[in-house]
Amino acid sequence: MPTPVFCHVGDVGCGGGTWTPVMKIDGNKQTFHYDSDLWRNKAEYNLSGGETGFDTAETKLPTYWNTSFSKICLGMKINQELRFILIKMQANSLYSLIADGHYRVTSLGRDTWKSLIGPQGSLQRHCNKEGFNLEPESAYWKNRASKVRIGIFANNQNDCKSVDSRIGFGTGGPKDDNNTCGIDATGSTLDNGVRHIKAMGYILVQ
Repeated sequence: MPTPVFCHVGDVGCGGGTWTPVMKIDGNKQTFHYDSDLWRNKAEYNLSGGETGFDTAETKLPTYWNTSFSKICLGMKINQELRFILIKMQANSLYSLIADGHYRVTSLGRDTWKSLIGPQGSLQRHCNKEGFNLEPESAYWKNRASKVRIGIFANNQNDCKSVDSRIGFGTGGPKDDNNTCGIDATGSTLDNGVRHIKAMGYILVQ
């Protein structure tokens, strides 16, 4: 039986064509926290949320594991303002990029990731590691610093160990472990001040 999904035809903010929804994440909820099994399994979550467009209903659709793509469209809604960025990457599915926990790099640059947040985007000056499955590069800091399933994190030190600032989807760790999508930025060397903003996140593929 085909999965009912609301495909977006036209330019949703990442270019034209037909975009297939994969996930919708509410940064105020723990459903898609970095440590959630939903990133690692092939279980759907709230299928009906796949039919309701850019609203606040969380969802994880079978398209997470059964849909190949060459582009990923990432959107964040903050105060009813929706912003998008595009990742060009070929993969069998989003599951194939994330479920095994291995780091996979993107090269969008810090300013592109900050643009998801708009004028309040802020990151520390160093590390600037981006992509999929970001974890602190130190066993000691693994559960004491930021983690990100899709996005970027940064640090005041010139390494990626005690990272204090992040922008992304499926996040966790200090300072606000309850912020699972959006921006959480503390510590020194921030380029635009301390920020704690939870966003509604949207992931589509083409």
